[in-house]
Amino acid sequence: MSDDYSKRRGLSWSEPLIFERSRASEDRSRFGGEGLDSAKVRGDIPDSLIRDRAPRLPMVTEREAAQHFTRLSSWNFGVDAGLYPLGSCTMKYNPKVNEYLASLPGFRDIHPDQPPETVSGALELMLSLQRMLEEISGMDKVCLQPAAGAHGELTGMLMVRAYHESKGNPRKVVLIPDTAHGTNPASSNLAGYEVKEIPTAKNGVLDPETVKENLDEEVAALMMTNPNTLGLFETHIREIADVLHEKDALLYCDGANLNAIMGISRPGDMGVDVIQFNLHKTFSTPHGGGGPGSGPVGLSSRLEAFQPVPVLVEKDGEPRLEWDRPQSIGKVMAYYGHFLIMVRAYAYLARLSARGVRRASEIAVLNANYLRVALKNVYHLAHPDQCMHEAVFSDKNLPNGVTTMDVAKRLMDYGYHPPTIYFPLVIHGALMIEPTETEGLETLNLFIDALTRIAKEAATEPDTVKSAPLTTPIGRLDEVAAARKPVMCCVFDEDGAD
Repeated sequence: MSDDYSKRRGLSWSEPLIFERSRASEDRSRFGGEGLDSAKVRGDIPDSLIRDRAPRLPMVTEREAAQHFTRLSSWNFGVDAGLYPLGSCTMKYNPKVNEYLASLPGFRDIHPDQPPETVSGALELMLSLQRMLEEISGMDKVCLQPAAGAHGELTGMLMVRAYHESKGNPRKVVLIPDTAHGTNPASSNLAGYEVKEIPTAKNGVLDPETVKENLDEEVAALMMTNPNTLGLFETHIREIADVLHEKDALLYCDGANLNAIMGISRPGDMGVDVIQFNLHKTFSTPHGGGGPGSGPVGLSSRLEAFQPVPVLVEKDGEPRLEWDRPQSIGKVMAYYGHFLIMVRAYAYLARLSARGVRRASEIAVLNANYLRVALKNVYHLAHPDQCMHEAVFSDKNLPNGVTTMDVAKRLMDYGYHPPTIYFPLVIHGALMIEPTETEGLETLNLFIDALTRIAKEAATEPDTVKSAPLTTPIGRLDEVAAARKPVMCCVFDEDGAD
């Protein structure tokens, strides 16, 4: 490997606040020739809504404003810029052909208020996506309506509640393993349930005996993630499902880590009753950034009657939206969900085909295990002999008080976005790495080399690691102080008015 990492750093702008750029001058204070009292400006606006003084805006030129926001945008990091190894988040590359297809006028320009008969092509695509997800998951039905992964969780748990209410008792408790995703307790609580955490075994997976010990007539469901957040496959899941079903409790599977098993094993075949699909994690739609998401829910026949309306079905060879579902939990999303995200997922699956879907999971697992083997003698690994899509290391063996946070910050100097840190909570000082299937061998080797160098620096140059990052526009921040004593920035005129 090359010793020269400087070429990975590029230019680093130290950009001030826009108000720090502001300079008062005659030219900069002109925003057109109209004053506040101008009738042209006021129009029909009521006097009560008219400002007494002009807003305090930064005095910058157009060029300065363009430079400011362009430089700030360059601080953003995404999968198009480099490796984004966030464990359990599956930050994979989004093929641009998906974006192109979602931008086609026939998809882009339709309006959700159009009569269903005028958007039959869109409904046909949605129906096809439902069937693809049903096939991949082994679930009896899929609802596309939820707006994101956690929203899909909530939708699933509301259906669980409706199921038990139909039996005369909504029940009170949801069991959640200590390796679950953080949104699982919140989704259960919002659905009206108490949460009871149960421990996983020393080998990192859930033991059916533990489930039996905590199961009674008031348990509505068990929410588990498979593979779990340790990157391990829950080998007893079928037996656990049978244990739950004997008590008429249901099995919820968090589908956030489906990228490890799609095309290989199916949750429906494992006895799962409900699962959410994070399209951004598994089927290559945009992830994060505040934009629209999509969290379809797969369900077993036990829950089919309770799915949100409208239900998309096929009748007489045509897609139809059914509203007459007396036991439905109702609508959970405006209209039918985020359609253009569905287009992207459909494009991804249609391009891969069944063989490609399986191959994607195989490479994702292979990449994670490549990292596991390469780094298991460099960083502590709680489960060194196996992993699925992600490997969870820790700072247990690092010398000189160097911590996981230090490693994450130092990675930025080597040109990499840090992986997930301090999660899952069952691993102290966790460093959770998921490379996904979209990274090649060269990238993985460079990443391994960077982590190995940092481990050596922990022994020979600990102060450097503890001071990182050293090459970013802003250096090491005090996260604790920022959380406990946030500074809210307001701009005031000299007389104190904002």
